[in-house]
Amino acid sequence: MLFEEVIGQQYIKEKLIHSVQKNKISHAQLFVGGAGYGTLALSVAFAQYLLCADKRENNSCGVCSSCMKVNELQHPDLHFSFPVIQGEKKKPKISDDFLEIWREQVKKSPYFTLYDWIQIIDVKERNPIISVHESSEIQRKLHLTSYEGGYKIIVIWMAEQMNSACSNKILKILEEPPNKTLIILVSEDADKLLDTIKSRCQIVHLNRVNNDEMQLHLKNNGLSQEQAESIASFSEGNVIKAHDMMHLDETENTLSEYFMGLMRSSYKKNVIEMMNWAEDMAQTGKERQKFFLMYCTHMLRQCIIKNYGNANLVKVSDSELSFLNKFSPFVNGNNIREFMKSIDQAYYQLERNANPRILFTMLCFNSMRLLHKA
Repeated sequence: MLFEEVIGQQYIKEKLIHSVQKNKISHAQLFVGGAGYGTLALSVAFAQYLLCADKRENNSCGVCSSCMKVNELQHPDLHFSFPVIQGEKKKPKISDDFLEIWREQVKKSPYFTLYDWIQIIDVKERNPIISVHESSEIQRKLHLTSYEGGYKIIVIWMAEQMNSACSNKILKILEEPPNKTLIILVSEDADKLLDTIKSRCQIVHLNRVNNDEMQLHLKNNGLSQEQAESIASFSEGNVIKAHDMMHLDETENTLSEYFMGLMRSSYKKNVIEMMNWAEDMAQTGKERQKFFLMYCTHMLRQCIIKNYGNANLVKVSDSELSFLNKFSPFVNGNNIREFMKSIDQAYYQLERNANPRILFTMLCFNSMRLLHKA
């Protein structure tokens, strides 16, 4: 993976490249940030740059033997450790038991969540861990002689899933690693890691992908300017969230059209339109319904920002802004808390398989009541 394939995070890319060029590479680094910010993608790109035989000024070459092997996740000096399900048999499970599945997923997209990974490896959706048996494998691999004479690298994904025995066992290798070793821990929640682990690592915080970079990425993937603006705003710098929204069925109404339809029919107290709207929404897939409720929260937040904050901070597309200019006065301090609560309750009930027709009908009537409360 090339650095240019990692979306955003330009400042951190430059710092990592500079550390390699100046030969000041911290042997243990902790990449902290949401999975949708690119922590795993950046760790693979960094590993490829470090192992590249013909480095460019700002990127790995992408064509040398080392780069090709990393690109296939087959480099003998690059290892991965990640949470796995412990089966019911006596033999403990380690990452290598799931390595082919892992390679397929990362090559498909390095932007995925722990829950995505659980769904791939376990139909029962049990909680995976990085066990003490994995820590023995980590130490064994890092003490091997480098195949190509350079660095030995291990990426520990979702490091907060290490159990206490594993965490304590890797402390020594974090403090006294073999020569030319790089350990990259990737974590969404560093507070769940032992303080003794964090103190031995250089911590690299990844921020949300900024709006302009997200829009550019979406347009490069075939979206129009209008679509890119809307999705970039809604994603709030999370690439996974943006991709999920981008891949929703394009033949259906957009989320903005559903939102406008809900609010218009509710404001007019047009019960027939409201019932028709609820029926249409009930016919869509559950994932689209969940995204719609998240989108409602996003748009209501934009209304409050527009009414009480700096209008320049409102991040929506032109068509959404045109609607908000007329609609936002009806969302204010008199009803915003109840609006948010109503949507949160709908999401909670949807997660628990509530009847969508009843759920979205109630949302219509709640919206009608709250809009006229303003």
